[in-house]
Amino acid sequence: MKKMMIGSALAVGLLLSDAGNSFANSESDEGNMQGMDLEMALQDIQAQRVQLFEEQLNNQLETVQQRNQQLMELNRQLGELNKEKVATPVEDTDKQTTLDQQIQDLKNQIDHLNNSQQMEMLRLQSLSNKRNEAFDIMTNFIKKMQESRSSIIDNMR
Repeated sequence: MKKMMIGSALAVGLLLSDAGNSFANSESDEGNMQGMDLEMALQDIQAQRVQLFEEQLNNQLETVQQRNQQLMELNRQLGELNKEKVATPVEDTDKQTTLDQQIQDLKNQIDHLNNSQQMEMLRLQSLSNKRNEAFDIMTNFIKKMQESRSSIIDNMR
């Protein structure tokens, strides 16, 4: 009885969580859930939660890769401007001033992207931790359900 109440409370908690909302709100999954026992419903919800984190992680990884590409391009442009500045005669102050301004603008853009990249990497790490935690919860749940089955079978003997 106690395990049933704990399992029911866990099911309600998962259904009310963000990952559970996507499951509970989809009509096609509602019909599938009615024929399931509590264990299968909880396992299905947790598996969908893991999948949701996996998708978010992949999206975040793509974002990080795009920022890396932007940074590489800006660094390439900065290198070209620095080469052009070195090749420009010192007497050509107008061009030197223009190049200095362009170099400073590129450095500001690179700094901004680096700051954004650090925030994106923190979000990526957080999503990875949440996904791993979801896997651990799912694994522990399956293990506990198996232990409960084994205990019931042992008690029947």
